[in-house]
Amino acid sequence: MLNDVRGRSVSPIFVGRQEELVALSESFEEARKGNVTAVLLGGEAGVGKSRLVQRFAEQHAADGAHVLFGGCVELSTEGLAYAPFTAALRQLVREQGPAAVAGLLPDGAERDLARLLPEFGEPNGDGETDTGRARLFEQFLTLLERLSELRPTILLIEDIHWADRSSRDLIAFLSRNLHAPQVLIVMTYRSDDLHRQHPLRPVLAELGRVNGVHRLDLPRLSRDEVAQQMAGILGKVPEYARVQKVYESSEGIPLFVEALLEGGAECTFPDSIQDLILASVERLPEETQRVLRIAAAGGIRVGHALLAAVSGLSDVELESALRPAIAGNVLQIADNRAYVFRHALIREAVHDELLPGEHQRLHARFAEEISKDRGLVPPGRAAVELAHHWYGARNDQWALISAWEAAGKSYKAFAYTEAVPLLERVLMLWDRVPDAGELIGADQTAVLERAAVAANAGGDVDKSLKFVKAALAELDETREPGRVAQLIARRAAFKNAKGQLGVIDDLRHALRLVPADGVDRAEVVAPLSRHLMLRGEIAEASELVAEGLRLVREHGDRHLEADLLMNLALGHSISGELESAITVNEQALEIGLQERSGRVITRAISNNIDALIDMGREDEALSLSEDGWRLSKKYGRLRGSGLFIKNNWAEALESIGRWDEAIEIVEGALGHGPVLRTRYALLRLRADIALARGEVEVAEGILSEIGLFKGRPEEEFVQDVTCNARLLICWHLLRGEPGAAVEVAEHVLARPRQSSKAMLGWRLLALLRVVCDAAEATEPERVAAIREQAAGVAGELSVIGPVAEAYRLAYSGDFDAAAAAWERLKRPHGQANALLRAATAAARGGDREGAAARLKVAMPLAQALRATPLIDAIETLSRRVGGVQQEPSELLTPRELEVLRLVTLGKTNRDIAAELFISAKTVSVHVSNILAKLGATTRGEAAAAAHRLSLL
Repeated sequence: MLNDVRGRSVSPIFVGRQEELVALSESFEEARKGNVTAVLLGGEAGVGKSRLVQRFAEQHAADGAHVLFGGCVELSTEGLAYAPFTAALRQLVREQGPAAVAGLLPDGAERDLARLLPEFGEPNGDGETDTGRARLFEQFLTLLERLSELRPTILLIEDIHWADRSSRDLIAFLSRNLHAPQVLIVMTYRSDDLHRQHPLRPVLAELGRVNGVHRLDLPRLSRDEVAQQMAGILGKVPEYARVQKVYESSEGIPLFVEALLEGGAECTFPDSIQDLILASVERLPEETQRVLRIAAAGGIRVGHALLAAVSGLSDVELESALRPAIAGNVLQIADNRAYVFRHALIREAVHDELLPGEHQRLHARFAEEISKDRGLVPPGRAAVELAHHWYGARNDQWALISAWEAAGKSYKAFAYTEAVPLLERVLMLWDRVPDAGELIGADQTAVLERAAVAANAGGDVDKSLKFVKAALAELDETREPGRVAQLIARRAAFKNAKGQLGVIDDLRHALRLVPADGVDRAEVVAPLSRHLMLRGEIAEASELVAEGLRLVREHGDRHLEADLLMNLALGHSISGELESAITVNEQALEIGLQERSGRVITRAISNNIDALIDMGREDEALSLSEDGWRLSKKYGRLRGSGLFIKNNWAEALESIGRWDEAIEIVEGALGHGPVLRTRYALLRLRADIALARGEVEVAEGILSEIGLFKGRPEEEFVQDVTCNARLLICWHLLRGEPGAAVEVAEHVLARPRQSSKAMLGWRLLALLRVVCDAAEATEPERVAAIREQAAGVAGELSVIGPVAEAYRLAYSGDFDAAAAAWERLKRPHGQANALLRAATAAARGGDREGAAARLKVAMPLAQALRATPLIDAIETLSRRVGGVQQEPSELLTPRELEVLRLVTLGKTNRDIAAELFISAKTVSVHVSNILAKLGATTRGEAAAAAHRLSLL
C-alpha cells in the first residue's frame, strides 16, 4: 500500500481564523453549561471550513473532549440515509465496542441502531412504521446525552449541504431537543451552494429560530493572511508582487491559493475555477489522470479493492498510478484501505471532465464489480451504491431492480424519506422495463402502496395521498375488495391528518368492502368506531367495537384488540363514565406492555391522564404525565402521542392555576412540530390562558390560526366544536360583545348533537349562563330561547365527578356552592369566577358586606393568576359596593371619589344609585358634599375640578 507516501503539506501553519476558532471554543464552553446546542459553520467551497473544525477538534480532544466525526457525501441525496450519524456510530463502536455502546441506551434500544450497523445484531421487527423513525431519533438523542455524562462531547458533521432528508430531520430534531450540558454539534455547509430551492435552506431557517443554535460564517482570507499562507507553503516570505497577484487571483480562497502556487512562478489565473483546480491534476502522468477519473466516478471516497477491480489494475499497478496523485496532494489515504480526494471541488472538477459515454461506462463498471462482491463497499452501502451506479449507467432494468432493493433497505432503516425517491424511480422506469413486476416480485400498485406508507412515515401527507389515489386508480374493487378497502382506510387516515372532510364516508365505504368475519374488517372497524365516538355517535360506535373485539379475539390480534379497547374507553369517557374509562384503558395498557407496543402504551396513558383531569385528580394526572412523557421518549413516540401527553400535562397545570408552567409546556410541545390536530389542541389551551389574562393579540392570533373567525367544517369532532365555541364566546365577552357571544351560543346549540362528555357539556352550559346574564337586558327574547335550549341539554347530561358537579352548580346559579367546589378541587380561576358571580348576586340583593367579603377572597386568587379581566371585574364591583380600600384624597372620601367618577361620566343620581347599590337619596347627599368640597356649583364644574386636581 501507499502508507509511506506523504503528500505535500498544504500549510504547516494555521493561518488566520483565530477569531472563528475562539468563537467555536466559546460556543463549546457555553454548551458545557447547557446553554448552546449546535453551531452552523457556513462558507464558500475551498474557504477552509474543514481545516478550521479539524483544528478546533484537535484542540479540545487534547483537553479531554470526545470528538465524533460524521460527514455527508454527495451520494446521500440518492438514498444513503443517516450517513454522518452512521459514521459517528461506527467510530464509537470501534472505540468502545457494541456492548458498551448498547449499555448507554435503554433496554432493547440497540435493536433500532442495528438497522444502521450490523454490529448491534438483528433489528427489531415491530412493524410500527409511524414510530420507528421517531424512536431512532430518540436513541441518538439519548446516546449523545449519555456520552456527555461521561465527558465533554463534540459531534462534528461536515458538508450538510449534501445531507439526506433523514439526516436533515435528525439534525433539526437534535438541535431542538439536545439540552444536556457538555455536548455540542458542529456542522459545516457550503453557503455558495444553497440555491433558492436547496433543501437545506428551510432547515437553516428553522434552526436559526432555535435557542442555543449559533450561526458562524467563515470569510475569505485577507491579503495579509494570504501572505502568511503562502509563506507557510513556500517555506519563505514571498515577494510583495507575487502575494498581490495570488491574492487578487484567488480572491482570498485558501484552496485557490494552493492551486495557484502549484502553477509555479507565473501564477497565471486560468479561464475558470475548474481549470485552476484541474491544473494540479493535469500535471500528473496520464495513467494517474485516468485512474483519478475512474475514482471520481466512484465518489469522493473509494476503497482500494473496488478501485483496483474497476480499473483492472493489479495492486502494484494501482499503487504506482496513484503515488503521484498522493504526492501532489490530490488524493489522500484514508482508513480501511481507501482513498479520498483532498477536497470535494477537486473530485467534482475531475468528474465533470468525463465524457458522456465514459461516464456511463464507468458507472456500469462500478455497478458490475459491486454486484460481484458487495464487500467492496462499506457495510450497508451496497444497495444504494448499486442504485446510484446502475442509474448512472442508464441501465433501466438493473436501475429499477436496484432502486427497489435500496428502497427496501432504506425502509428497514427508518429512512422513509430516502425510500420515497427510490420508489419514484421504480415507478418512472416501470414502463421502460418489460416484466418489471416479475423482476422485483411486486406489482405497480404494491410499489405505490409502499411509497404511500413511506411518504406518510416521513411526514409528507400530501404525497401519501397522491400515491394512494394512484394505487386506487389501478385497482377494481369488485376483484380486489380487501386491498381497495385497505387503501381507502389509509386515505381516510391521511385525510384526518390534514383535517379534511370525508373521513367517515371513506371508512364506511371500506367497511362495506371487507368480509364480515375476517380480521380485515376489524382493521376498518377500529378507526371507524373511534371517529364515530369522537363525533358523538356512541351507540353505533359501541356496537362496532363489540363486533371488532369478537373478531380480533378470534384471530388473535392483540394490538388491534388494544386499539378497540381504547375506543371503548373513549366512549365511556365521553359518556361521563370516567371510572369505567380508566379501567378499560388499563386493560389496553396491559396489552401494550405485554406486546412492547409504544403506540398502545402511550395512547392508553394519554387517555387516562385526560380522565383523571376530568375527575379532578390533578396530582395523579401530573404524575402520570411525567411517566407518559418518559415512556414516549423511550418508545420513540415523542412527536406522536408524546405530544398529546404534553397537552394533557399542560391541561392539568392550567386547571390548578399553574399557568406559566402550562405555557412553557405548550410552547415546548409546539416546537416539536406536532400533527395538526395535536397542534390545535395545544393552541386551544394556550388561548384559554390568553383569554383569561386578557392577552388580546395572543388570543386573536391563535383563534385565527385555528380558523374560528371563518368557521370550521361541520364534520368536526363534537369535542372540538364545543371547545371552539367556548373559546369564541370568551373572545367576544372579553371584547365586550355580548350580542356576538349570543350568536355563537345559538349556533352551537343549533347543532343536532352536543358533547355528551359531562365535563365539557357542563363547562359550556356554565359559560352560556354568563352570556345570557350579560345579554339579558339587550336581547331578552334570544336569551330566553338560549336558556330553554340549554336546559334541554342539561337534562340529558350526566353529573359524574366533582368537576362536572362544580360546572353544574355554576350553571344552576348556586355560585357559593360552585366556589366551594372549586376550592376543594384547588382550581383558583373557577373559584374566583364563582366568588365574583356570588358577590354580584349578593350586591343586587342589597348585601354589600357579603359581596365585599367574597371579593376580598377572590382578588388574591385572580392576582396570583394575573387574570387581568377578572381582576378588573372584581375591582369594579368592589368600588360599587365599597369594598376596595383606596388611598383617600385630602378632599374626598373613597365613596365620594367613586360617586364623582360616575358624575364625570354623565350619570344621573338614579344611575349612580343602581351602579353602587345605594339609594338615590344617599347619592344626592354625596353629590352635595362633593360640590361643597370642590367649590363647584354644578356637576360639570365638579367634573372639571376632578380632572384639574387629578382626583380620578
